[in-house]
Amino acid sequence: MNALTDLFTLDRIALDNPSKSRAEAFAAAGALFAKEVSLDADSVVGFLNAREDLGSTALGAGVAIPHGRVKGLKQPVAAFIKLQEAIEFAAPDGEAVSILIFLLVPEKATQQHLEILSSIAQLLSDSDVRKTLATENSPEKVCHLLQHWGTNS
Repeated sequence: MNALTDLFTLDRIALDNPSKSRAEAFAAAGALFAKEVSLDADSVVGFLNAREDLGSTALGAGVAIPHGRVKGLKQPVAAFIKLQEAIEFAAPDGEAVSILIFLLVPEKATQQHLEILSSIAQLLSDSDVRKTLATENSPEKVCHLLQHWGTNS
């Protein structure tokens, strides 16, 4: 079991998303979280934008980890969105982003938040994983990869 096992569900995996901007991608993530986690989509977008205003959450190599602390949230939750076309995201390497892993954590989950972000960053630093995430068309396979990354299954 890893830090990501319980974060992702099939309902929060979106492949081939048509978003053409960061705002549209954030709205898509808000809709995914609102549907399953009972959070207001506009509030989710607000939390994500508040963090993004501090600096880009793009890591480079076409990936980003937009995240935020959410008042009233009980458990960390994540969503995966693969865009049809890469978008500008102020990445340190200047590369547009097409793979986004969104993370929401409880407002006071400081250490847990850092551990999860670290695990996601490690996952996305693996070029083979990035290639698989960029090309896989099965939401089930993407969900399984995210849930079981770093384990033997």
